[in-house]
Amino acid sequence: MIEELIKKIAQCLDEDNIPYMIIGGQAVLLYGTPRLTRDIDITLGIDTDKFLLIEEICRKLGLKILPEVPEDFARETKVLPAEEVELRIRVDFIFSFTPYEAQAINRTTKVIMDDYPVKFASCEDVIVHKMIAGRAIDAEDVKNILIKNKNSIALEYIRKWLSEFSRIPEHQGILEKFNSLL
Repeated sequence: MIEELIKKIAQCLDEDNIPYMIIGGQAVLLYGTPRLTRDIDITLGIDTDKFLLIEEICRKLGLKILPEVPEDFARETKVLPAEEVELRIRVDFIFSFTPYEAQAINRTTKVIMDDYPVKFASCEDVIVHKMIAGRAIDAEDVKNILIKNKNSIALEYIRKWLSEFSRIPEHQGILEKFNSLL
């Protein structure tokens, strides 16, 4: 059910040549330990000037767009929340075109879902995203990912980006927090 929806979304994004990567709980399921998650978070390698493309994809997929004034909401928050009503699965389309996100999208891991390659954020980029989010569940996810993938994680890459993000006032100390989870 959720895998089928992820595959359909990936196909639509690929058809329209929209760069993307699956992040959040779905990526944690790939690299970490099983946990309950009923949403799909997708980082798009585009800005909100391409909003109409994503709105059309939602329409094609039968997703209900949640905000009352979706374009304004997306421009303000850089997120377009939608829902697959029948399955009650939320889908967040996250608009981003930062240098970090662009290179993270280029580092995706292709996961075959029902004979279709779906692009997931790399293990390292899931950790970076989780560290930036900074909630208790995110720290737990990072610990589990580190344990499961301890022999294959590029720690230098993670430290490089967390060091970059630590220059932003609200993310000061993020590298130290990561090192404490190791």
